[in-house]
Amino acid sequence: MFFPAEFLDLAHTQHSILFTPTDPVWSALAKIESYLDFRLQRELRCPVPQGAFIGEDVFIDEGTTIEPGAVIKGPAWIGKNCMIRAGCYIRENVIVGNACVLGNSCEFKNCVIFDHCEVPHYNYVGDSILGYKAHLGAGVVLSNVRLDRGEVTISDAKKPIPTGLRKFGAVIGDHAEIGCNSVINPGSLIGRRSIVYPLSSFTGILPSDSILKTRQQQVVVKRTV
Repeated sequence: MFFPAEFLDLAHTQHSILFTPTDPVWSALAKIESYLDFRLQRELRCPVPQGAFIGEDVFIDEGTTIEPGAVIKGPAWIGKNCMIRAGCYIRENVIVGNACVLGNSCEFKNCVIFDHCEVPHYNYVGDSILGYKAHLGAGVVLSNVRLDRGEVTISDAKKPIPTGLRKFGAVIGDHAEIGCNSVINPGSLIGRRSIVYPLSSFTGILPSDSILKTRQQQVVVKRTV
């Protein structure tokens, strides 16, 4: 139940070894640090402009563009032909696939991002997994810590499912779209090709090929002064 194949096409990452077919998909998050410690190649295969900061434990593949003002603290592994825009902050234990966009004022920490993902504007991605061609609209936050700092659980219809993790944001399945200024709360699972309306706050499991619709009631009144 909640196995990687339900959410992710492992052909679209070079790091499929992180995912065990019979373990819950979020189990990969606890493996990122040791995986990078063992396998990371420290090499920059693309130009680094003046004004960008790159830490020592970083691999960046060819064809990737880094803009001035980007900070890649590392450990981090970034694939080919990515765009790392000004103001992007890549912290520790981040794995990025090929042809991804990591945008301005976005922060990344302990996460796996599959090929062709777009995280372009004012996003926080903490302790999360983004599938192939997943897209976060401007201002989307993948919140990774409960307010009580307790263990993150999955809100299943029958009973909460423990994850064993104190920090766990979300799994965003392949081709999923999260609308602008939405908050995906800790321990959420978004199925393949699903859509979350803008300005949503969501916790739980959104099945594949679903649309989460958030409605607002608006009233227009006559201005009197």
